[in-house]
Parts: sequence; structure tokens; C-alpha cells
Amino acid sequence: MNESEPRIPSTGLLAAGAAEHCPVRRRLLIAALAIAVAGPLQALETAATVVARYSRLWLDESGQVLPQARAALSLLADAASHGLAPEDYDAAGLAQTFAHPRVSPREADAADQALTRAFERYLSELHRGRVDPVALHHDFRVGRPDPFDPAQALRQALLRQDPGAAVAAAVPPLPLYGRLRAALAHYRQLAGDPAWSRPLPPLPRASQSRSAKLEPGQPWVGLELLARRLRVLGDLAPAAAVSAQTAAAPAGWPLPAANEVPRYEGELVEAVRRFQLRHGLEADGVIGSTTWTQLGIDPAARVRQIELALERLRWTPFLQSRRMIVVNLPEFVLRAYEVADDGQVHLALESRVVVGRALDTRTPLFDEDMRFIEFSPYWNIPPSIARSETIPKLKRDPGYFDRMGLEFVGADGSVQRGLSGAHLDAVLAGRMRIRQRPGEHNALGDIKFVFPNADNIYLHHTPAVDLFGRARRDYSHGCIRVEKPVELAEFVLQGMPGWDRARIESAMTLGKSNTLRLAEPVPVLLSYGTTLVKGDRIFFFNDIYGHDHALAQALQQRARRRVE
Repeated sequence: MNESEPRIPSTGLLAAGAAEHCPVRRRLLIAALAIAVAGPLQALETAATVVARYSRLWLDESGQVLPQARAALSLLADAASHGLAPEDYDAAGLAQTFAHPRVSPREADAADQALTRAFERYLSELHRGRVDPVALHHDFRVGRPDPFDPAQALRQALLRQDPGAAVAAAVPPLPLYGRLRAALAHYRQLAGDPAWSRPLPPLPRASQSRSAKLEPGQPWVGLELLARRLRVLGDLAPAAAVSAQTAAAPAGWPLPAANEVPRYEGELVEAVRRFQLRHGLEADGVIGSTTWTQLGIDPAARVRQIELALERLRWTPFLQSRRMIVVNLPEFVLRAYEVADDGQVHLALESRVVVGRALDTRTPLFDEDMRFIEFSPYWNIPPSIARSETIPKLKRDPGYFDRMGLEFVGADGSVQRGLSGAHLDAVLAGRMRIRQRPGEHNALGDIKFVFPNADNIYLHHTPAVDLFGRARRDYSHGCIRVEKPVELAEFVLQGMPGWDRARIESAMTLGKSNTLRLAEPVPVLLSYGTTLVKGDRIFFFNDIYGHDHALAQALQQRARRRVE
């Protein structure tokens, strides 16, 4: 140690002699001690002096490259494993700068600062992402407590000579994040596989049929290529063979040996069902145009899809509370989570949902707190729906008014249960609204979960339960229909005495509207993830609202600005 440097007394926080062998740790501790012992009038001056003198993190006083610099450079080069771009952090350029054991005195300070800036930016983008979600119409609440500070995280990690600890602190603390990273590495290995070097042949088309499709038992010349792709993706066992049964090749098809083609059956059908299930499709084993298209997407495209999923996890506000409800819109699934005292996340409920139509009434993305449950709710028909759907229907079929339990409500709260042209005109002019009374035809079903928001979106049940059986479920006007409303109410009402399943079901069937305030608000997150890992299987879903496309474009524009 230089005799001109202040000596650090041994304490319980630092083993004797440890500072002597860790120049960075010594500098950081010296700065902290100097600031702590300085008087109020000298604190700022002392801090500035010490930090200026001991600002290097990666080089010692002679310019020797420290081990943590090598570790940091390796982490920057590995940014792609997180779905980030190493070039965003000049990983190659910095590696060249630090290529030799020692950096020249003239370049040492600038090199040290460049690596610090790059690594802090890397930590920031690992934690918060590279784009502003609000710019992409993801209206997640801003200003939530986020104590993460890249500079502080880096310096704390360097006290242990471990930059990787800063990376671990930066990434989302979600099991899904690690699973997606593993899936990303796996699909990068699959990219370029020859199974996608040529397209699948067209599907067979029966005479007088408007659509082409392959059903179990039919012959098809594309079965060998199909089997290769399914083996690569893990949906078909490596030893599984295409059916030995063959049929004469249809006229106009490429002719394999002996003018015969194998039939689509057996293990191959089951493999297609597994593929369909993993891609949010109807798992019926029939290969129609949608399944055929999904089979044509190569692993390189899936790599990009996984990278977008990792980006979203960085700024999607999961785990805000001890209990939370998350709706993944492209998957058409709601999940309710509980966080145990040990930090473990437990799935308490999973339910299918119906979300807003992709064409014109998309469900927005945001997070709010659920504060009320309304049993046997009224449905106040939104003016846009009243104008475009309800009033035209009433003009065509006046009996619809009584059959569906409709009524008019004036601005003063007065209720009119008779249908008239004057009332319809008043609705069009904004002086009245149409309301549906509680009952078996009520569009909200028998329960409504309210989390106040600017878009007037809520969760509710529905009399149209048959829609839950479909693979694609974007049919609503924007609100979210829940297949398991009783189970969701049980989850939400935990800790409220007397609200057991029997009482919930009774309140839902009374036919009299009753609003219950929750004792403890429950966060609701409307999220968007087209890639998930469940167990040991990866699932991909359609980009129904185009949010993946918008995010990819935003990242591409950012990359172009970096090059320019």
C-alpha cells in the first residue's frame, strides 16, 4: 500500500488484509469512509476529491487490467443470451481496448470510464428494457417504487469483485425469465436446421372443397419433411417413423418411389396435436392453413419472438403485491398468483378468458387495483355499442328490448322500461343510456370484477360460455370474460370473513345487484406475452394485436439510430 494513502481499520465487515488485495474495494471503502468522517461543510469537497482520485473500477494505478474487467467484458459479450445486442455496449471495441494486460497511462482513465458507462447502460437495459412501454401504448403505471440503481449495483458487486452479481440484481426476479433464456439458447441452436431449408408442400384439397387440409388417414407427400421438423422441435420422438402404410400418389403430386406416398396417421398425428397445443391452436390433429403456417415458421423467427418476450418482462410490472391477477391476452388465459413468505410464487388459479376483438375492440394493456365486486350486475351499455349495435337491432326487432331485459336510464337516474323512438333518439343524443337488468341474459353474467380505469375495462362472467371452448378467443368489446368466476371471487375475497363459496354463489344468483368493496385491493395486470415456458415445454402464441410487430419495429429504429 502507498504510505500516502489512508489506512483502513479492520472491522467485522472486512476481513483483515482483504482491502490490501482488492484495489477497487479499497478505493470504494476509502471514498465511503472519507465522506462519512468529513464534517458537513467539507463533505462535498472531500467526496469529489476522493472519487476523482479513486474513480477507476477496472484498472489499477499502473493501468493493469483487473480480473473484474475481464469478467465484465465477458458479460457484455454474452448480452445476446439475454436477448440484447452486444454491439449496443461496444463489447467488441472494449475487448480490443482491454486486450493487453496493461492499458497505457494516456488511455487508462478514458478506457476505465468507457467500460463503466457501457456496463451501467447494460445493467439499466437489463432491468428496465430498451424502449418506453408507454410509447407502445402499454399504459402500465409509472412511478412505482424501483430502487434499482445501475451505478450502485455495479459498485456493490465490485466490492465482491463479481460484476455478475450486478447482472443478477438487474434481471427480472421471475422464474420465467431464466426459462426463456434457456429456450432462447435452444432455439439459437436450432436456427439454420436443414428441416426448414425448403417449404412444406401444399396441403391436399378435396374436390369441391374451398379449403385445403390434411386429416388423419390421408396420404401426403410432405410427411417426411413434416416429421423432420417435429423431431427437431421435440414434438415427435427421434425414433418415431412415418407410417409404413402408403397410397397411390394423387395426380399432379411429386411422385416418390413406387408412385406411393405415406399416410398421415399414428404417432405423427399425436405429434401434430402436441405442436398445435404449444402454439395456441385447436389440438385436433388436422393440419389446416393455420397449422401449416405455424409449421413453416423457422427457429430463427422464434429466436426473435423469444427476444421480444424477454424485453417485455423487463418492464411489465409483475409481483407488485402478495396476491396478483395477470391476464395474458394472446394466450387468452387469466392466472392468479400468491407470493409466499419465502418469496416463492404459487399459482392459485388458471382460467380461460375471452378478450377484445383484434379487428376493432382490442383490450388495452395496463395495471390497476381491483377494488370492488358487483354481484348480479347491471350492464350499462357503452354509447358506442348502443349506437352501432343495440339501437339498429331494436329497430329491426322491437321485441328484443323486453326479451333481453333492457331499460332506459335518464341523466337524472329515472328509469323507463318502455321502448319508444323518442327514447332511442335521446340515447343517440346522449341524454339517456340503455341498461340491461340482472338476469340470465345479462351480458356480464352474474358477477363483475371492478378495477377502476380510464378505459372502463373489467372482468366478468358471461352467458356465452361456449366461446371458452375455442382455441382463439378474441370476441369481446374489450372487457374480459372469465370462465371460472366463482374461483376468481374466492381468490379475491380471501381474508374477508363469511365470504365462502356458498355465499358467493348465492349472491351471484339473487338477481339483485349488490356491490362489495374489497378489504384489500388486488392488483390486476393486463399483459401481453406471445412466448411462455410451462414445465419443460415452450409455447408460442399469435401476435393477435400486433404488439410484437410494433416492439420489433421500435427496436429496429433504435438500432438504426445507433448505427447512424
